[in-house]
Amino acid sequence: MRFVAAVLAALALVPCCASAAPGLLLGVDDDSLKWYGHTGSLLSIYRTLNLGAVRVTLSYPPDRAERTELQRIAQAARTTRVVVVVTGASSAPPLDDPSREAFCSYVAGVLRRVPSVHDVAIWTEPNSSTFWRPQKGAAAAYEALLATCWDAVHAVQPSANLIATSAPHARPGDWYAALGKAYRASGRTQPIFDTVGHNAYPGSSAESPSAHHRHSIDEGDLDRLVSALKKAFGTVAPIWYLEDGFQTTGAAPLYSGVETEKHPVSEQEQAAQLTAAVTLAYCQPGVTGFFNFELRDDASLDGWQSGLLRPDWSAKPAFVAYVQALAAAKDGKIQCGEARR
Repeated sequence: MRFVAAVLAALALVPCCASAAPGLLLGVDDDSLKWYGHTGSLLSIYRTLNLGAVRVTLSYPPDRAERTELQRIAQAARTTRVVVVVTGASSAPPLDDPSREAFCSYVAGVLRRVPSVHDVAIWTEPNSSTFWRPQKGAAAAYEALLATCWDAVHAVQPSANLIATSAPHARPGDWYAALGKAYRASGRTQPIFDTVGHNAYPGSSAESPSAHHRHSIDEGDLDRLVSALKKAFGTVAPIWYLEDGFQTTGAAPLYSGVETEKHPVSEQEQAAQLTAAVTLAYCQPGVTGFFNFELRDDASLDGWQSGLLRPDWSAKPAFVAYVQALAAAKDGKIQCGEARR
């Protein structure tokens, strides 16, 4: 409860607010939900933020910690919308029918064991060799995986939300074109996903969220993402930015190691960047979700420092900025000009 008290103290002057308006789901990516033993303390932080959702990853195949992880997820899901990502080793993606059936049976089993979870994302950034190898034939293999999992998940929960994921800096336009080609070649008429969970990281943390790119598809390139999806599938599913964030500089004693981000920003700049990113997402037609990666900074600088909290659980300016962004979205006070919802 010590870090909860610190967060609450930092927010003493922030007006109380509620979750974002219908049409924009605001959340955080937070694997500490499955690692940290004091789930009730985390839930207090989620309530302080007034989050719309929390995204957590599960590893496949499961290990001995899975039972405890699912118990913590189930506890959180009683009061918080929990989005589960099921992923595996980059060197061992499901590439044949038996492995796909086994993987999707596990995914469906998660929803059966935790029926209060309705949102599930399949794998992490399959268009990136960091998470799926080999990349040759990956789109066709992922299309088959999505199809198998869509059927398995909707057999358990007809109203489930199955999310396809993608990375921003691995030619996602070409990826969705190949995914659509594989879908058409399969002859399938049922969907293979319900939501597009695109990770929309900028080229660097100092780059404007609205920046345009030639090959990458970040937040400012929504028109190219929509175009790619329309060409691939003839329609566009709701789009979530399942991961986005801006890394800050960190110094001892809270941080150690060597910084890997090319252009980290100050904590105040992170707050401004996050506010701009949420504003842009709120104003973009078809974008219905935005998740900040992550809740709490990694203490090692070779990890991520895009959290709302420092490693000691004290609140960064971005924490307050996110609370205020949630309030502005809920109250309809975000100004969008021609793109206004």
